[in-house]
Amino acid sequence: MDFTFAPSHADSTSAPHIGLKAPDTESEHDRHELVVDLGVTDTERDPHELPTFSSESLTKPTSTVLYLPPLLSSLPRGLGILPDTSLEQQPTFTEARLPDIDPVSLSLHKALHRFHPATPHYAEVPYQEAFNWHELELPEDEEREWYCVAFRSKRLPGSDSGPLYDADEKAHREAVLSGGLIMYWYGVPNPQTGMNLATCIWQSRKHAVAASSHPEHVRAMTLAAVSYEVYTLERHKLRKLRGERGVTIEPFDGAEVVW
Repeated sequence: MDFTFAPSHADSTSAPHIGLKAPDTESEHDRHELVVDLGVTDTERDPHELPTFSSESLTKPTSTVLYLPPLLSSLPRGLGILPDTSLEQQPTFTEARLPDIDPVSLSLHKALHRFHPATPHYAEVPYQEAFNWHELELPEDEEREWYCVAFRSKRLPGSDSGPLYDADEKAHREAVLSGGLIMYWYGVPNPQTGMNLATCIWQSRKHAVAASSHPEHVRAMTLAAVSYEVYTLERHKLRKLRGERGVTIEPFDGAEVVW
């Protein structure tokens, strides 16, 4: 089984209010279209303050969360990338560090600081349309492919988020330490359909397959199997060609990624 994480933190009746901020170049109408009410909150918060994610804050939010940041794996010691202070929406980073990373994946890691959903309907649209892939740029002389896993899900009514969230958190840490996991992103359920989307980007499929055999991942998937009404896995390739700066999403053909 290929590795992914279950978006275990919220169900369709207890999701935080999320406003997805659009780039400054978009119109006010476009910005309005990217705001989706996914729950009720009572307490105002500083919109520039990074939210704290936990099983409690995500299932019983007390304030408005204005964006869904990517969760990037922290780099090996000595390979720190300075944060891009021009970004209003800063990514979050794991406490655990990757054991290693190749140079082109390092460039992707930096580009993913700008990763965000392209639509509030990310759980319903095709994967290549769900995120701002067209805004990610790498050095022109680099070429590589990466392995992506998308997990579309719908929680069973009344299922307990706490144990699944805790298992997911441990499986995530385990995956970072084992190597290969570049980024993890998760959304919140659509208030009408209950569908949600989570995704991981890996240096290779071999890394993902290896991580799926680790004990914390096995435990998390055992809990997920009895917690979801719907869960499906999708596999994709993220491709960067030499001579171009942008990236594309391609169908996964079963072969290992090229790098």
